[in-house]
Amino acid sequence: MMDKFIVLLVALPLLTAFVAQVLSDKLGRRVVTLSVAAGTLTFVLAVLLLAFKLSGHDASRIVLAPVWGSLLFDSLTLLMAVVISGISLIVHVYSVRYMAEDPGYRRFFVLLDAMTGVLLLTIAAGDLITLLVGWHLIGVVLFFLLSHNSRSQQAYRYGFWTFITYRFGDVPMVLAAILLYRTFGTWSLPDIFQQITAHPDALTVFGLPLNETAAGLIALAAFARSAQFLLHTWLPYSMDGPTPVSALMHAGIVNAGAFIINRFAPVFVEANGVLHWVFLVGLVTAVIGSVLMLSQNDIKKALGYSTMGQMGFMIMECGVGAFSLAIFHLIAHGLFKGTLFLGSGGVIGKARQDDGVPKDDLYTFVIERRPTAYRQPWILMAAITLAVPALVFGLAHWLVTDSFVIEQGAIILLFFGWVTGAQLLFSIHRMDSETPWRLVTLAVFSLTLVVFGYTFISHAFDLFLYPDAQFRARIYAAAGISQSEFYILVGMLTAVIVFGWTLAYRAASYDNEGRKQPKRSWLDFYALISRELYIADVYALLGRGLIGLSARLNLHLRWI
Repeated sequence: MMDKFIVLLVALPLLTAFVAQVLSDKLGRRVVTLSVAAGTLTFVLAVLLLAFKLSGHDASRIVLAPVWGSLLFDSLTLLMAVVISGISLIVHVYSVRYMAEDPGYRRFFVLLDAMTGVLLLTIAAGDLITLLVGWHLIGVVLFFLLSHNSRSQQAYRYGFWTFITYRFGDVPMVLAAILLYRTFGTWSLPDIFQQITAHPDALTVFGLPLNETAAGLIALAAFARSAQFLLHTWLPYSMDGPTPVSALMHAGIVNAGAFIINRFAPVFVEANGVLHWVFLVGLVTAVIGSVLMLSQNDIKKALGYSTMGQMGFMIMECGVGAFSLAIFHLIAHGLFKGTLFLGSGGVIGKARQDDGVPKDDLYTFVIERRPTAYRQPWILMAAITLAVPALVFGLAHWLVTDSFVIEQGAIILLFFGWVTGAQLLFSIHRMDSETPWRLVTLAVFSLTLVVFGYTFISHAFDLFLYPDAQFRARIYAAAGISQSEFYILVGMLTAVIVFGWTLAYRAASYDNEGRKQPKRSWLDFYALISRELYIADVYALLGRGLIGLSARLNLHLRWI
């Protein structure tokens, strides 16, 4: 009986999309009612199946579907199913009124149902064929959603840009699947993982180590889907599609990178050195995405670069071995980023009606530049800035497990959390507030609440997704580096962050009349960032060059 419910979870949105498309003329606007009802039932079913798993029952077996493959329902699948179906239901309900005047109203909901079904199919795939089918169809359906407004040339252009980037991510995934099948003679994911675990060192293909090669290809596929640096340009530019599509894409679809790395965790555990490159790519993406986000004057584009930075941090978490933490980050990011996108239109509308800012303490300091009382002694504030975040993060991790001090991944994440908290307190010190201790107390309280919640929940995710303590230890070991390299890495990160702080806080100088003026170096840096490092311009130039070359070749071949 449980097998039927599990298959129904994936089949229901796909069946709804098919019925709505075939009977759209007869159903009319009732297609929307059918779509929302199916979305509600899918979410309820996903919650019940997750509760069934949490109650101690085994829901991790393979459910065979004789037509198109097999489904794997383990802890990762059930958790992701709840997230995807929940966010999809919210987007469905939001779109009922938001898309009411759209000429493609019924088609939009058909595509939403199709996207939900394809996402559920991908996360539940128990074999490589089913996984590849779902992985490919996500890009196809997303293209139609992004270019839903057929009258917008921009929407079509960047929808196609996304489609091409996704196809680039399909190639390494297909190659990894072929290598795994050629080596093990089976498409089944559990069988492949079992054989990799049993014989980790004796596996080669075409003279190359299988685990490292397959893990590297899967990581490349994850980079393309999660908008990592140099493969990120499709994400901030795909904002001409409907706002519900942006919410669904940024809340769930773009998180595919963290999911696919977790799905192939047994491969990455046995792949020496691949997680180090994953960490490096995630780190660069997180920094660049955050910087580019700060220079945007369009709210949706700023949210797009914010998502890029978050995806970088999520991939970086995988790179340090915190696989389950990346899944928790995925869920938390999906919820708040979906909320931001769905509320962005309301924010813009209110700003157009009333752009006034209430004259509170912050307004007085930032806008009117009134002189404030005094600064606290910098030695005292420096001590608080350095010590309090470190104490909060250290205490939170120690209460969960006392072994975090020997896990390099946990120390790296602790380091970035300390940097964030220190920057927050240092910014408060620079504000010259009349009530600095109240602001510091509120900041420390908020930081403590977030850190403790984040730490305890992520630890619970760790136990739920990877209950085998030995396997968790092997993940961290695979992401570990030598002590000397680790200290060099931490030192380099510290130097880069201190340089960034110094650049930001010394970006302006005062002229002879006491007016604040930005420095020339800062203006040059801002010009570079505002053009988004010219990466999109380079890609556009290459595209025009390829089109021109193809035209000349075509003309030459015609004469031949």
